[in-house]
Amino acid sequence: MKTGGQLIVDSLKANGVERLYCVPGESYLAVLDALVDSGVGVTVCRQEGGAAMMADSWGRLTGKPGICFVTRGPGATNAAAGLHIARQDSIPMILFIGQVQRDAREREAFQEVEYRRAFTEFAKWVGEIDDPARIPEFVNRAFSVAMSGRPGPVVLALPEDVLRETVAKPPVRILPNPVPANRPGKAEMTDLAGRISKAERPIIILGGTRWTEEAVNQVRHFAERAQIPVGCSFRRQMLFDHTHPCYAGDVGIGINPALAHEISSSDLVMLVGGRFSEMPSSGYTLLDVPFPSQPLVHVHADSGELGRVYRPALAINADPASFAAALSELDVAVTPTRAGRVARMHEEYLDWSTPPESGPGDVHMGPIITWLRDTLPEDAILTNGAGNYATWVHRYIRFRKFATQAAPASGSMGYGVPAAVAAKQAFPERLVVAFAGDGCFMMHGQEFATAIQHRLPIIVIVVNNSMYGTIRMHQERDYPGRVSATDLVNPDFAALARAYGGHGETVEKTEDFAPAFERARASGVAAIIEIKLDQQAITPTRTLDQISGTGVKK
Repeated sequence: MKTGGQLIVDSLKANGVERLYCVPGESYLAVLDALVDSGVGVTVCRQEGGAAMMADSWGRLTGKPGICFVTRGPGATNAAAGLHIARQDSIPMILFIGQVQRDAREREAFQEVEYRRAFTEFAKWVGEIDDPARIPEFVNRAFSVAMSGRPGPVVLALPEDVLRETVAKPPVRILPNPVPANRPGKAEMTDLAGRISKAERPIIILGGTRWTEEAVNQVRHFAERAQIPVGCSFRRQMLFDHTHPCYAGDVGIGINPALAHEISSSDLVMLVGGRFSEMPSSGYTLLDVPFPSQPLVHVHADSGELGRVYRPALAINADPASFAAALSELDVAVTPTRAGRVARMHEEYLDWSTPPESGPGDVHMGPIITWLRDTLPEDAILTNGAGNYATWVHRYIRFRKFATQAAPASGSMGYGVPAAVAAKQAFPERLVVAFAGDGCFMMHGQEFATAIQHRLPIIVIVVNNSMYGTIRMHQERDYPGRVSATDLVNPDFAALARAYGGHGETVEKTEDFAPAFERARASGVAAIIEIKLDQQAITPTRTLDQISGTGVKK
């Protein structure tokens, strides 16, 4: 005999789960008990949103569903922030929620929520298990749904009494469902080969999920052979080596105008894996909706995404890994002008990604980013949330390796610290650096305690300008000189790190950063480096006064 809680854990192990993230709750005590001797790693988090973001980061970096357990009601609603990130970013994740007992449902019992109504917008599938004997069936289906087609989050509600109830004849073994590959058809690939051979100004844009390191390498080799420039969708920069001669830059917010011109004037745009939603498409300006002016080849694992926003000239229903394998076998002609165009576009990227050496105040982010770029190992993992500080990362860091970036294309603040915790557990041998603004850090900065508890020596760089900088920037642009609801009073972040039992550093001059970072890295514990940035240094190229046009300084 086995309890429902034991069957949950058995099903997780059968599906290869190594670790899960949780905030404990009485509604799923039976699962917590079953985990004691299971061999599955359990990371205890400080808030359900942080736990869900950790699960997202695990799924983002490994390609396997991140697993999160939370309790009912407020626990579940707190986790919704991580669900939204996983949904918009196409990340495989499974959120298990403790639920009220079956005989109390529909009475608005203590912390009761009907998750099939509440979370439908956030998840690919929301289910509730009423019979403990069906637990393996539901869990297997959750993994299949989370990983197939366009990946995304799944929610399973677990009534408390179902988890405590026993099953007299549990399955002898549980076999996971295979995730089918979506392979491109021969006719589509033949059509594509013809289009590539004729094109003089083609470009490939890589995005989305279901990539592998091998697939990334196959695309790189094809781009070399076919002499096609490659761009990476917003916050998917880890999909191509930025130092490679074919790399043309990131495609999204704050795009290099030269790259935007190349996309608009291209005679063949190949969008592989991504949806090209609002942020990656620069507000739907790079391709016309619904009929792009450029011939568009859209490759996506979910047929429902093909033609949903853009009508492609050629639609290929394939996952990125299967498509890359087929692409590597294509025999294509190379027009004479391509090599020069590829070289020019890469030089334009290098110029665009060279940070400024100075700026307002005593701390200049440009030299700091240059030092990090030259110093960090190629396989270091960088995480961040949202805010103007993130511009320094996605524009100026030159990513080299696959699975080195975890950042929400959905623009969610607070993501960097919890993402770094999961990244360090997924890849303990690699250096993990989280970036956060002061406002961003304070949303889920309590997960620094999780890093301390689990002995994870992540390094958190807090860029502190004592305001919600992105909103202040928009205020100065639209309502010059009228500051409202954007000022912040912050703790001493270095002292906060030490209070948690970590290492803390404060940087008030540019030259202080490098030794502070080296001390943080040598400390062997989780560390926070606070950079005190002048409020005028709101973007790499423009000050607040320049944006407002008023000349008024706060």
